[in-house]
Amino acid sequence: MTKRIFIAFAKEDERIRDLIKGQSLHVDTPFEYTDMSVKEPYDSEWKEHVRTRIKGSDGVIALLSKNSPNADGELWEIQCAIDEGKPLVGLFIYKDDRTKPTIMNGQSCITWTWDGLAEFIDSL
Repeated sequence: MTKRIFIAFAKEDERIRDLIKGQSLHVDTPFEYTDMSVKEPYDSEWKEHVRTRIKGSDGVIALLSKNSPNADGELWEIQCAIDEGKPLVGLFIYKDDRTKPTIMNGQSCITWTWDGLAEFIDSL
């Protein structure tokens, strides 16, 4: 069964998001990827669109790095996932960077491995 996954990320971490997006294109990958990259300001229309996408997802992955605490869009997406009661995991995307925004306190956070990612997705 395919799972719909929403990925929250800081703009500076777009390259990592692209790796996960590429993985989702493989035929035997058990998840779909929802791309909500933002090119425009975070207005109320954007927020409603994102909330709809998060509500329609099976879970949310927040890519965590030193960029996350200052990424207003990512922080809003994480809060939205929490508010909507969606399963959420923080994914430390760099081996030597365990930075996480305070909004992730009390949320599950793991080091990025494909096995760890698959375990989260399989749990949905």
